[in-house]
Amino acid sequence: MRVSAKSDYALRALIEIARHTDEGPVSAETLGRLQDIPHGFLQAILADLRRAGVVVSQRGQSGGWRLARSASDVSVADVIRAVDGPLVSVYGLRPEAVTYNERADVLQHVWIAARSSLRDVFENVSIAHLADRDLPAEVTSRTTDEDAWH
Repeated sequence: MRVSAKSDYALRALIEIARHTDEGPVSAETLGRLQDIPHGFLQAILADLRRAGVVVSQRGQSGGWRLARSASDVSVADVIRAVDGPLVSVYGLRPEAVTYNERADVLQHVWIAARSSLRDVFENVSIAHLADRDLPAEVTSRTTDEDAWH
């Protein structure tokens, strides 16, 4: 899997929004400055996240962006799907929709297994976990193997 800049920036922006929840909405300018995200790109990302119901905007002098629901209710998978679409796709199709001849149909099982593995991590890590820098044990255990880092 390739993590796009769009997904990475979206997650970084949401970490900042979650960290500033008690202070009210956070401006796009502040988010961009704190995470070094280009302003135009960030605006497009925030629009995608708004359409997906992850964030809401507030207008006015003290306006900005805030989470539409609790940070613990927004998973990494939710964010990636909001800005980039399905976690795994093959030629733009979901793995279960791809068809192969009998000599290559085993590939479909690989794609579905890969999606399942990604879900095991991405659906179990929330924005709250990221903002608190406290990942679930089942995720941190995957990083203890030195081979995971190479």
